[in-house]
Amino acid sequence: MTTQRAVSGDAGNARYTYRLRVSSTARTALLAEWDRCRWIWNECVAKSRQLHAHNTAHPDNRLTCGPAQLDKMLTEARAAMAWLREGSSVPQQQIVRDFGKSRARALKDIKDRLPMQRRAGMPRIKRKRDALPTLNYTKRGFRLKDRRLHLAGGIVLTVVWSRDLPSVPSSVRVYRDSLGHWYASFVVAAEAQPLPATGAVLGVDWGVKETATTTSDAHDLPHAEHGRRAAQRLARYQRMMARRRPAKGQPASRGYREAQRQAAKVHKKVARQRQDTGRKWAKRVVRDHDTVAVEDFRPKFLAKSTMARKAADAAIGATKTALTEMGRKHGRDIRLVHPAHTTMDCASCGARTKHALPLSERTYTCTACGLVSPRDKNSAHVMLVRAGLIPAGAEGVRPPGALLPEAA
Repeated sequence: MTTQRAVSGDAGNARYTYRLRVSSTARTALLAEWDRCRWIWNECVAKSRQLHAHNTAHPDNRLTCGPAQLDKMLTEARAAMAWLREGSSVPQQQIVRDFGKSRARALKDIKDRLPMQRRAGMPRIKRKRDALPTLNYTKRGFRLKDRRLHLAGGIVLTVVWSRDLPSVPSSVRVYRDSLGHWYASFVVAAEAQPLPATGAVLGVDWGVKETATTTSDAHDLPHAEHGRRAAQRLARYQRMMARRRPAKGQPASRGYREAQRQAAKVHKKVARQRQDTGRKWAKRVVRDHDTVAVEDFRPKFLAKSTMARKAADAAIGATKTALTEMGRKHGRDIRLVHPAHTTMDCASCGARTKHALPLSERTYTCTACGLVSPRDKNSAHVMLVRAGLIPAGAEGVRPPGALLPEAA
């Protein structure tokens, strides 16, 4: 039986992100809060490693590092250190919660014996030079007054309201990106915004030559190649960084930091271009179709292939995420279909080739029924068949329950 997952229904929570205008006073206060939270995170990491060493040496007397123990550690640290008490307890408690979730996820993957490349790693030390500031505040740690964001500890931030919030936010995350820009990401309860029914269905197959090939020629997503167009500028700044790289243990020069900032700026622009392309395509697909059968493709393995650079530039994972989120927002039925053998099955008769097709062979020819079709188009129609979405007028679709013959 072919496995599939449906992504539909209530929109749930949504994040609304806005740019912040941060004064020098507010920036100093935010960085001071982050220093405290980073210290607490590192203490949690040290305690976790200490308990792991103890449990390895004394398996009969095992100790735990759960939320209760971490909260107790935070309470004792705040009581002993005036420096910690100067900061708000809300982001400090949230950093402990984040550590607990990260550690629990890693332990679950170890328990489930997932392959190493799929496991979530254990929490690591956050170094001052490497970790970007991020502060989480629950409802009791912030408020919106006069269209400004007031954080616990007397920090006031000016929000660039590009759009209005649909409802009262339940939490906010204030963070700084690699370019030094500050943002506020609000979590709000989002209701589905249903679109008019169209009665149309669509099958989507992911690829490298084209990011998305669909059963409708008008909705194919060609490879935008944003990264390839920016590669020359990026290589220039990376060469500048290589020439100005500081010696080990020495601080970076101003020229190195400037080249690093320019390289980060190029990366950020390419990421935004990919995100914008994916969202616009997803909105068009969701607007024109009631149900979409999508290949549940995990492109991580492509990073080890000869197509790694082009596959990364296609941003398949980000585009698939944009499609599922857009479908959830507008109440559409998004069905994720398991990708196994989708390039080997015939969408017309259901026959399966004996051997996997090489990537150089772009035309699918079925020896059982004689169907000749572009390889990716055939795979897109296979998505519809596997999801049970056989569109009206489809030719040669096998009847329900028919056996899968093997093609020669």
